[in-house]
Amino acid sequence: MDTAVAQRIARRFITLPLEKRRLYLQKMLEENVSPANLPIAPVSAEFDTLSLSFAQERQWFLWQLDPESAAYHMPTALRLRGPLDIAALEQSFTALVARHESLRTTFQIHGEQVVQQVHAAAPVRLQADTLEPLPDETQLRRLIEAETRQLFDLQQGPLLRTRLLRLAADDHVLIVTLHHIVADGWSMQVMVEELVNGYAAFSQGRALELPALPIQYADYAIWQRHWMEAGERERQLEYWTARLGGQQPVLELPTDFPRPAVMSYRGARLQLAIDAVLAGDLKHMAQREGVSLFMILLASFQALLHRYSGQNDIRVGVPTANRNRVETERLIGFFVNTQVLDSDVQSEDAFGALLQQVKQTALGAQAHQELPFEQLVEALQPERNLSHSPLFQVMFNHRTQGPAGEGPVGALKVEGLSWDSHTAQFDLTLETVEHGEGLSAALIYATDLFGAETIARMAGHWQNLLRAIVADPAQRIGELPLLHAAERQALLDDSQRTAVPAPEAGFVHQLFERQAARTPDAPALVIDGERWSYGQLNARANQLAGKLQSLGVTSDVLVGIAVERSAHMLVGLLAILKAGGAYLPLDPAFPQDRLAYMIEDSGIELLLTQRSLLNQFSVPCGSEPARDGGGSVNGDVGCADAIASRLAPRWYWTRRVTGSTAIAARRRRRAWMRNTWPTRSTPPAPLASPRA
Repeated sequence: MDTAVAQRIARRFITLPLEKRRLYLQKMLEENVSPANLPIAPVSAEFDTLSLSFAQERQWFLWQLDPESAAYHMPTALRLRGPLDIAALEQSFTALVARHESLRTTFQIHGEQVVQQVHAAAPVRLQADTLEPLPDETQLRRLIEAETRQLFDLQQGPLLRTRLLRLAADDHVLIVTLHHIVADGWSMQVMVEELVNGYAAFSQGRALELPALPIQYADYAIWQRHWMEAGERERQLEYWTARLGGQQPVLELPTDFPRPAVMSYRGARLQLAIDAVLAGDLKHMAQREGVSLFMILLASFQALLHRYSGQNDIRVGVPTANRNRVETERLIGFFVNTQVLDSDVQSEDAFGALLQQVKQTALGAQAHQELPFEQLVEALQPERNLSHSPLFQVMFNHRTQGPAGEGPVGALKVEGLSWDSHTAQFDLTLETVEHGEGLSAALIYATDLFGAETIARMAGHWQNLLRAIVADPAQRIGELPLLHAAERQALLDDSQRTAVPAPEAGFVHQLFERQAARTPDAPALVIDGERWSYGQLNARANQLAGKLQSLGVTSDVLVGIAVERSAHMLVGLLAILKAGGAYLPLDPAFPQDRLAYMIEDSGIELLLTQRSLLNQFSVPCGSEPARDGGGSVNGDVGCADAIASRLAPRWYWTRRVTGSTAIAARRRRRAWMRNTWPTRSTPPAPLASPRA
């Protein structure tokens, strides 16, 4: 098709109203003309407002949700060694910002929608900050990290921030940070290359000559929305819902720490060294099996996740550059899309079978790569949970790395700097990079979930798995060796040990007290997003135990406890044991007649419960609560707040009034218990053993 004709058709398609656009798309498809093969027309000037792309919409939502997070910053830092022409560098930045509208875009609320606002180009000024005293390499990287974590305001901008550090007259560091809403990883490489080319030209007094950009990012955003709305969304969504619809499993990797209620995005990075021999063997295997290196590495990662989690449905997020059009190749903007690649991993299957499954999945995903991840989430409607990302919790990112503008520019040597950003967008991410020297990798992990030792061990297991599949891809996945020789020997040594250390002597509450003395600040309980340390639980239990003793709880007293599942249930149980009594657990979910029978049959004299549960127990209750564990209780029958009012939910005591026959029966039961367990100062609690 003639280029001018294609441009005319594309422009007409994009500018039509929605209903006419749907009909136009249907007619084009009937004539075997797909908009995917048409150019993206530069039409943004014809629109009064500029809509966000779907990816930008999600970034806006995430920023609104947590504007204090730096998880979606896109930083780079360049070491500039040699004489630096700051004026030429400023000219290069000015040309870069003038060339790419995305670098001078902010985001505004317009009625009920968010729109892009492109600002006029303006000169970029750089001022070298001299560092005194001169930092060492570690301090320099910390300074770079602190700079890149400075927050952006998406409404005020600018969303491109620069800082130039002067270490010496011939030694500088250039730090550039963008927000993800206007750039992606591909964009960062384009930016560095154009900066270097611009500097080379301006430092020599030449004009910068770059081919004109056929479109701007706003044109892409308009094209994406209008194409998807015309019917392409439904076509691609049908494929993805067929693959991923139904249950949305959460990958449950064994973690070192409980999952927090809300992701903090705190993370760390472990760089891995893949030896050249292994990297070469993997590439040869890819050629032999008719797959790409990406497919082998993804399959190996999914096999590792299966072995760690025991789950079969393994879903991994995979970013795709989404730049399959010539118009977007040299454009700075947020194009990257995320796809969810799932595999049914079975331990008894050969790794080669999994590899072929991954190949077919990847090819299918490539044919349906334009559907924005945000649209998939909206369609599948996974259970929203701030503790983990939707649809997948781990990511695999494989890329091929070129020189990216590094090298000499006249007398100036340019080299990239790396550092740990201490952020993690997901539970776990495996990054692999193909380069001239072979293959490198890194694991980025959420420090809320994993410790450094666990991730280092996992990295070793993954590399052992790679060596095993290279040696024999026909091995069963469940039999692929993960352990190093030293780990295997340690396990064998442990299995041959017959001596078992004797458990520490003491009752449960005594063991708990000793642990609280040793590690008072260590977490003892996590429930409903709330953390209690050993010291906190022990102090609360001591406070309540004192109140119990003032109410007459001794070794002869059986105490009923009916509390909803919470930290306060544990406080109550410990307090009863500390006071010397025994407890009878009463489940508030039981029918009232069953609860009444248990209370009557056990002969308890005191019932520890909550105000909200009082109506489930057919026992009287007075109205004079004691305060702060030191007030009085109202006669024979009464309810009392057994601890300070700041401890919610409040505790209420019910003291039962019983006849002499029942009292005599209880005394006979206690005498029998004392004769049955003569060596114990405290009889064991019904339904709960006081020993660990």
